[in-house]
Amino acid sequence: MLRSRIVPCLLMHDGGLVKTRQFKDPKYVGDPLNAVKIFNEKEVDELMFLDIDASAHGREPNLALLRSLAVESRMPLCYGGGITAAAQASRIVALGFEKVSISSAALRRPDLIREMSEAIGSQSVVVTLDVRRNRLLGGYAVFTRNGQDKQKVDLVEFCQRVEALGAGEIVINSIDRDGDMGGYDLELARRVRAAVSLPMSVLGGAGSVEDMKALIEAVGIVGAAAGSMFVFKGPYRAVLINYARPERLG
Repeated sequence: MLRSRIVPCLLMHDGGLVKTRQFKDPKYVGDPLNAVKIFNEKEVDELMFLDIDASAHGREPNLALLRSLAVESRMPLCYGGGITAAAQASRIVALGFEKVSISSAALRRPDLIREMSEAIGSQSVVVTLDVRRNRLLGGYAVFTRNGQDKQKVDLVEFCQRVEALGAGEIVINSIDRDGDMGGYDLELARRVRAAVSLPMSVLGGAGSVEDMKALIEAVGIVGAAAGSMFVFKGPYRAVLINYARPERLG
């Protein structure tokens, strides 16, 4: 039986982990391998790593680092960053990652979704879309390169194309809510959920279990992903890796 998942999302930058606010001002929060060890003990549903340097700077995935993370991990892993070909995705899955995420490459060449699905299975293909609200005109726009480049696509139409090409999951990441811990953009989540039927995760804005419950009430079974909620503690945002057990979602 399908159930909602709680998914910590960790950003890799210069070999370490960072947390951003609206994709800016990265703050160092720890070492990737140490984070895996801690989340192992907390029996996490799934752990997502996004290398925010790789695609922005045209770098390939750091396979040596990914190998060490996979060897240490006792939970399903997803990786995104710098993937431009199905062969790269196959190598990452061979290391022990269950899922591979693409973002800018999917927008640049959507057929890559189909090619990856054929190579590693649709269940392992994740498309992550970074989305910002258009405050003047309404609606939402899709961005790449860490929120720098606006893409000329319609969000809903592209989500439907992602599903048609064989992706196994879509992750919607709100740039506006990134790091603010004030709750998910539920309007954005509802809009995408109404457009596609494939598994969906939502990222950006979670600050509490109550925020995750509100997301589930809004869209049903979903991956409730978060970054700040799992690496910061208290009003002064002291670095402390933590995790909310799925049963707390009710």
